[in-house]
Amino acid sequence: MQEKIIILDFGSQTTQLIARRIRELNMYCEIVPYNKFPHNDPDIIGVILSGSPFSVYDEHAFKIDLNEIRGKYPILGICYGAQFMAYKNGGKVEPANTREYGRAHLTTFMQDNPLFKGVRAESQVWMSHGDTITAIPDNFEIIASTKKVTVAAYQAKGEKLWGVQFHPEVFHSEDGTQMLKNFVVDICGGKQDWSATSFIESTVSELKEQLGNDKVILGLSGGVDSSVAAVLLHRAIGANLTCIFVDHGMLRKNEFANVMKDYQGLGLNVIGVDASERFFHDLAGVKEPEKKRKIIGKGFIDVFEEEAHKIKDAKWLAQGTIYPDCIESLSITGTVIKSHHNVGGLPEKMHLSLCEPLRLLFKDEVRKVGRELGMPEHLITRHPFPGPGLAVRILGDVTPEKVHILQEADDIFIQGLRDWNLYDKVWQAGVILLPVQSVGVMGDERTYEQAVALRAVTSTDAMSADWAHLPYEFMGHVSNSIINKVKGINRVCYDISSKPPATIEWE
Repeated sequence: MQEKIIILDFGSQTTQLIARRIRELNMYCEIVPYNKFPHNDPDIIGVILSGSPFSVYDEHAFKIDLNEIRGKYPILGICYGAQFMAYKNGGKVEPANTREYGRAHLTTFMQDNPLFKGVRAESQVWMSHGDTITAIPDNFEIIASTKKVTVAAYQAKGEKLWGVQFHPEVFHSEDGTQMLKNFVVDICGGKQDWSATSFIESTVSELKEQLGNDKVILGLSGGVDSSVAAVLLHRAIGANLTCIFVDHGMLRKNEFANVMKDYQGLGLNVIGVDASERFFHDLAGVKEPEKKRKIIGKGFIDVFEEEAHKIKDAKWLAQGTIYPDCIESLSITGTVIKSHHNVGGLPEKMHLSLCEPLRLLFKDEVRKVGRELGMPEHLITRHPFPGPGLAVRILGDVTPEKVHILQEADDIFIQGLRDWNLYDKVWQAGVILLPVQSVGVMGDERTYEQAVALRAVTSTDAMSADWAHLPYEFMGHVSNSIINKVKGINRVCYDISSKPPATIEWE
């Protein structure tokens, strides 16, 4: 049995954050669409209702029959979840006079209520709502207030049912993690036995049972997700795993050789395929970003399929899909928004079953598993890198010459981050080759050469990101090094855009 908390997603931007906070407590949880509650799952020990962009009285608001879960499990409603439970039980929810957003403090709360064990007086919480609960049902009681919000939290009398108007999952809620711990551990009785070690033990056992003596093919990208998936599968099935690493010619400098060496050092059976000429040919003259991505995606599938067909009797295709991929692939109504499968429709096309051993993990959990598996730190902490590689960091058409220039500049930037002990403080970094030439002076000569933009961001999950505030001394050093050492570049800029509104990658 793997006891779990179910988070019903009503469309909040912070639903994943609730899950991350609970996982950090070594408690397993799953996010499911609000209308897809797994009633037949015997391992559920508690339920959390997320926030939502809707008002409870909106015609199209997401609604469920609370009677199907009320009384069966402890329930915690957050923001919309709290409003919905109050509204459905006879309370009142009305538009607030002003949108309540930002920091607030619990001026009064029942310190002896189990939800608030260990919560400090005047504890800061984070509000984000346009509606407010103006009256609670007769059998509910107010257990916390702020200066502006009378019903900051409530509990149904005699029931394990709570609602909070604020967001305990958000970093700015000072004792939010304590409240979540009170709910999932003390109230729901969670044992806090979810860890990288327990995940590896249970997953290896499940993979052995699932795969038996079948042969499995896995497409490696060099990134942390597919690498950890490969090592985990190798531990379960050994030589029955064959990995394929395709070089489309747009990887970082020396990356193909370095990553192949790493994989071989881990004992993995890896087929390396240099298909760079094929990709450059297909990309010749193509400037539109989405077209470049599609060409590379199709090319990867074609090369992968050609190599995979050489492996006789393979029955499974493994991928490094992780939990955010699974969540984002489905809307809360169950409609597919986008596919995250690295190899498109290959499983169906090749009549292979799909194996995704990391599909329940967040990125930080994948890294913990990698460390527990004994993988080298530089593989585990690698920055995310786009599947199409440097092709989407070259604005305009892609040529071997442009890739070479960008590889050299990128290598100086990334190695500089490592040398200055900044690499692990940045979520993702790279250089973009701009379709711009500018006038410069080198020695006594006038130049008219390329400009590049450096991009470095901080983030926890890539859903949002801020530009990294790197030291001026470092930026000056990198700029001088690139201009002096990379022939063809005479100007370096730094991208200080955050996500949103910008994206991390330029294309």
